[in-house]
Amino acid sequence: MKVLLAEDDVYLGELIVHLLKKKGVEHVDWVQEGEDAYDYALASFYDVIILDWMLPNGDGVSVCQRLRKHGYHGAILMLTAKDAVQDRVEGLEAGADDYLVKPFEIDELIARLKALSRRTFAPIQEEIVRWGAFEVNRTTHTLTKNGEQMILTPREFQLLDLLLQNKGRVLTRDIILDRIWGYDADVSMKTIDATVKLLRKKIGDEQQQLIKTVRGVGYTIEK
Repeated sequence: MKVLLAEDDVYLGELIVHLLKKKGVEHVDWVQEGEDAYDYALASFYDVIILDWMLPNGDGVSVCQRLRKHGYHGAILMLTAKDAVQDRVEGLEAGADDYLVKPFEIDELIARLKALSRRTFAPIQEEIVRWGAFEVNRTTHTLTKNGEQMILTPREFQLLDLLLQNKGRVLTRDIILDRIWGYDADVSMKTIDATVKLLRKKIGDEQQQLIKTVRGVGYTIEK
């Protein structure tokens, strides 16, 4: 199971991450702001997003609404101290699939996550993606240009695929680091930039017409 936790309380966030991993949840990403939750959710698929109601830089309800308006179909579990019926209704109407009130037992959280993950939320990705003169095969992890196969390293292919999945969106270096190498990896931001440079060279994009640099932020492929 792959889970995104959006919780601004550092103690509670660390505790939830620790307990989830202890209970066998293999991959947990943790962010502390609403905008980060929105960016992470759209940059990669999660089985469930645990979205705290009160978050800085975008509260949980507004983030949930924005994700649904953007077409996000993944499972969302609202986590909050609010227990009034109207608050529950507001969270569900915003697009949440379930609702858990603090304080809660970790076993109940795990049970709700498993129940949500059993439902089919994952979008079906195209096996073949065509991008100008390029064709990306996600099954064989190959890239061809005008029918001629190009040799990419696994990291380069993952980076290109990630950017193509998010065409029209700027992916920060932090998100790229997390999605490709893992947030805890001993990798510098210069490694990301170097990988982009090598990818550009291989696909003939030295003029940066295909993969755009957003100075001080990250990279994007325009629609």
